[in-house]
Amino acid sequence: MSKAEWMFQLHGDERGIARKLAEGVNASIFPGQQVMLSVVRVEPNSATAIHSHPEEQWGVLLEGRCTRTQGGEEAEATAGDFWYTPGGVAHGVRTGKSGALILDIFSPPRAEYRKAGAGLGRAAKKP
Repeated sequence: MSKAEWMFQLHGDERGIARKLAEGVNASIFPGQQVMLSVVRVEPNSATAIHSHPEEQWGVLLEGRCTRTQGGEEAEATAGDFWYTPGGVAHGVRTGKSGALILDIFSPPRAEYRKAGAGLGRAAKKP
């Protein structure tokens, strides 16, 4: 029996929109009308730039470990931890020797993530 059209898979679902966020940081994007899911694989010793965007964001660390930076504060995260980032707040993530699998949830959906591409879109990078 095949999967229903509305059923998705965290690992290798080819229906996601591919986006390379940074070297070693790749996302598969699943946009809806009011919310967007982004399955992000962060390879070991990889990081995103510290950045912000107007959309609010929730993140869930599904696998691995990472250091989450938000509003100038750092926190270590392990599988099962999740976080909330209001729009406009600077944030980023980095991994050490273990990688991470993160599910990011955006509301409203990020317009620039509705097509394949690279980078953090119109997000403003912070020093």
